[in-house]
Amino acid sequence: MTGWQFAGAVALLAGGTYAIRLAGVTLRTRTTVSPLVEALLERSTMVLLIAVGLTGTLFEGTDLAGPARPVGVAIGVVAAWFKAPLVVVIVAAAASTALLRLAGVP
Repeated sequence: MTGWQFAGAVALLAGGTYAIRLAGVTLRTRTTVSPLVEALLERSTMVLLIAVGLTGTLFEGTDLAGPARPVGVAIGVVAAWFKAPLVVVIVAAAASTALLRLAGVP
């Protein structure tokens, strides 16, 4: 991929994203959505975010990740659950994963 192709792809993605956002703002005032559909859309957003997070946690490319990464993520989730600052959550997750890998856990 050349530099121009990459720049074109980025510009196309940015334009598409902007168009979708503009369509959402424009159509929001013209259409009505039932409370059930609105609740389902909110839940589907959370399901999508959780699915992306789990995929990144459990897989390295096409292979399963070792147990060190999921344990580190779990420690980060627990720290976030107890409302630790973001820096503490990230450092706790990364440090626990690093220590497990240092101990020989893949």
